[in-house]
Amino acid sequence: MKSCVAILFFITSALTGFSQPNSLGYFLDKAKASSPLLKEYQNQLQLNAYDSLLIRAAYKPQVNGSSFNSYYPVIKGWGYDAAITNGANFATLIGVNKLLANKKNLAAQFENIQIQNLSVTNTSKITEQDLNRTIISQYITTYGDLLQLNFNKEIIAMLVKEEVILKKLTERNVYKQADYLAFLVTLQQQQLLVKQLNIQYNNDYLGLNYLSGIADTTTAELQAPAIQLKPLPDISNSAFFKKFEIDSMKLVNSRALVDITYRPKINLFADAGFFSSLATHVYKNVGTSFGVSAIIPIYDGKQRKLQYNKITIAEKNRTNYKDFFKTQYSQQIAQLTRQLQSTEELIADINNQLKYSSSLIDVNGKLLETGDVRIADYILALNNYLNAKNLITQNNINRLQIINQINYWNR
Repeated sequence: MKSCVAILFFITSALTGFSQPNSLGYFLDKAKASSPLLKEYQNQLQLNAYDSLLIRAAYKPQVNGSSFNSYYPVIKGWGYDAAITNGANFATLIGVNKLLANKKNLAAQFENIQIQNLSVTNTSKITEQDLNRTIISQYITTYGDLLQLNFNKEIIAMLVKEEVILKKLTERNVYKQADYLAFLVTLQQQQLLVKQLNIQYNNDYLGLNYLSGIADTTTAELQAPAIQLKPLPDISNSAFFKKFEIDSMKLVNSRALVDITYRPKINLFADAGFFSSLATHVYKNVGTSFGVSAIIPIYDGKQRKLQYNKITIAEKNRTNYKDFFKTQYSQQIAQLTRQLQSTEELIADINNQLKYSSSLIDVNGKLLETGDVRIADYILALNNYLNAKNLITQNNINRLQIINQINYWNR
């Protein structure tokens, strides 16, 4: 019995460790797991690892087999000069070539692979941030639909309750038939609004599934998104700014790779096999050869200088984009911070108004039951309350969207 309880506790604990299907974390996890672009970046890191191995393999001895066999017939004195062709040539060789490795060459090539890995990793982080911002934004929008839907359902429940009382009072001639019909129209409009909000919620929820890569057409009630404003790091620690540092490293490495092409290249070679014209002592025509070759660049029409000039221009472009990013970053953060502050102040003002609107609804509701309030006044108070409640919901959602925009720059 104790073992069964322990197993049940373990399963329950394990399940609680996963994000719930209607939570923000669930959709973020699904989106990351299904993103083909994030998977491509992971695969690119593996490809770069193979490129590193290929560089090492290129400097290992390269062994190749070759066979060349030719016969030059001379017919009635007509044919190639036998002094040149030997009548026939038969060669079957195994050759070995080895390019002598230069430490500077290898270091520059491996550094290029390392910089590519840094670039892929950093780009993957930015892509993940883009994905997070998109999913969170859609989640906030959908959750806003849910708040509107649930609130208006509560209003309908209240109106239905009041309609029963009003109908009885109308039958007792406390209220006019026209007043009752005006109230009934308000109730029906509210019911139509709830249907419209329900359609909107379902559409946005399915849009959230679509963006997250979830193949599901069912909907559920979303949990409140736990979104908090995170402190922004120094701009130099941002993945967005890191891109410019990596680009600088790429340009320095590009200059080193240009220099590689102007260093001497030394190659050792050797072969062994059968090479014969079949003229004499065929069995003795088995042998070997070996040697060394070198390529030393002398003049290439100043291509090296031209390559340097291209790298210099690329560095100017990088600096221009970096400076422009700093300006835009500071301006956008300041703008978003100001918007957030203004929105929070507006929310506080609306909450104060909402208290009065809510109190007025309560008072009018009690007066309605006794027939001491005009239906037109009750409907007006109800509309004021609805407008204030909708406005507070919209601004709360807008506040979360602004926080999402600020947090986007957090990584």
